[in-house]
Amino acid sequence: MYSEKVMDHFTNPRNVGEMDDADGIGSEGNPVCGDAMKIFIKVKDDKITDAKFQTFGCGAAIAVSSIVTEMVKGMTLDEAMNVTKASLSEALDGLPPQKMHCSNLGADALHKAIEDYRKKNSV
Repeated sequence: MYSEKVMDHFTNPRNVGEMDDADGIGSEGNPVCGDAMKIFIKVKDDKITDAKFQTFGCGAAIAVSSIVTEMVKGMTLDEAMNVTKASLSEALDGLPPQKMHCSNLGADALHKAIEDYRKKNSV
């Protein structure tokens, strides 16, 4: 049902927690399943230097949160804006069809965090 990578990121999530000095914060939720995700990013010279998450949800939602925060470290903001639900699912070696909405949450929360950063830092 779940890949080894999903199980690894669910049972050993990376980058869990709040970031008090975040440069950008993005939240996303799914009222149907009850999942809620918040992504925090730290940015320097147009690159994401750190990312953390807080997620209330199923194992797939936690795994997606963990993998997205791992993937984007070192990416430019434009590169991170190209992270999609498909690329998150692929990074986890796939998700069951009924859990694909979790990858939407991860991509959407990340994009909102980047938009938040850009809004705060627009000249």
